[in-house]
Amino acid sequence: MNKSNVTAVVLSGGHSSRMSGKDKGLLLLRGEPLISYVINAISDNVDSILVSANRNIDSYQKFGNVITDNLSEFQGPLAGILAALDVVSTEYLLVLPCDSPFVNSVIIHRLESVMKKNSCDICVASDGKKMQPVFSLLRSSLRDNLSDYLDTGERKLGAWYESNEMVKVDFSDHKEMFININTKEDLKKFQ
Repeated sequence: MNKSNVTAVVLSGGHSSRMSGKDKGLLLLRGEPLISYVINAISDNVDSILVSANRNIDSYQKFGNVITDNLSEFQGPLAGILAALDVVSTEYLLVLPCDSPFVNSVIIHRLESVMKKNSCDICVASDGKKMQPVFSLLRSSLRDNLSDYLDTGERKLGAWYESNEMVKVDFSDHKEMFININTKEDLKKFQ
């Protein structure tokens, strides 16, 4: 596995209801948009970057090729992953959220290493206690599988992962990567 086999999608398409509807990926932390921290952490290790966004499309264009959900009404991260799988041409898709500014390149290297050692379809991060489903590496060949799952009306990311050949990858030594900025208070705390 090398960077030419991996496309990243940064999930930026949520409601941001706990941020009064403000687009989290574009909120500034120490003078930089939250999404830029994620992009900087992975850009040297992937072939290309997709940004799954449903608004502020022009603002997100500078971070990657923007894709929008094909499903209506903000149906969650699986809709963004499906939109990425619809256009990806690499064998693997790295999935990351836009609101985790402490992510670093360890995430992709460890997920890739475990994917290479196992005959699985999905490697998903764990903080040592629970799965962190928006930090994952999956095979692009899962596109039809995911589409069928969404057609049933299901939207739970973890449940879809568990319905496939999945391996949880221990990142208990890097728990800080999973800190996400969900509220105005979170944003102030890390300024």
